[in-house]
Amino acid sequence: MPAVLFVCTGNIARSPLAAAMFRQRLKARGLEGDWVVESAGTWAYDGESSPDSVQQVAREYGLDVSAHRARRVSGDLLAPFDLILTMERGHKEAIQVEFPRVAARTFLLSEMVGQRYDVPDPYDALDEVRQAARLIDALLSEGHARIVALAQAGSGNTPKTSQ
Repeated sequence: MPAVLFVCTGNIARSPLAAAMFRQRLKARGLEGDWVVESAGTWAYDGESSPDSVQQVAREYGLDVSAHRARRVSGDLLAPFDLILTMERGHKEAIQVEFPRVAARTFLLSEMVGQRYDVPDPYDALDEVRQAARLIDALLSEGHARIVALAQAGSGNTPKTSQ
């Protein structure tokens, strides 16, 4: 079962939106039950919920992140994922340095489209959340085939779902 983990800083905006958007794409293809898609944050406060602005933007995309609760990355959490996609270069570098066992399967989300740039942190401002969501949506659309291929190539782990 392929498993993808999306990572941002606080795990309350970008990564939960990315995970929900990717799940939505899988569901549209009838694959939702065949995949594990989760999110985490490099500096997350465990249990924190997404702000109202993020929940509103999620609803605009037909998504519901109201039940989402933040969690911080750890070696145990990262280990079973076939593909780890980060929002910023700093997230990628931190994971690769602190958790070298997952370094080879950790990428920037923008690398899925052959580029290398950060998805800016929206900091709860509604317009900024919308901008981040549009960028994440575009990266997931354009990079979908590569995400699927990389996750399926590494599939074989059995992640524990906790979302």
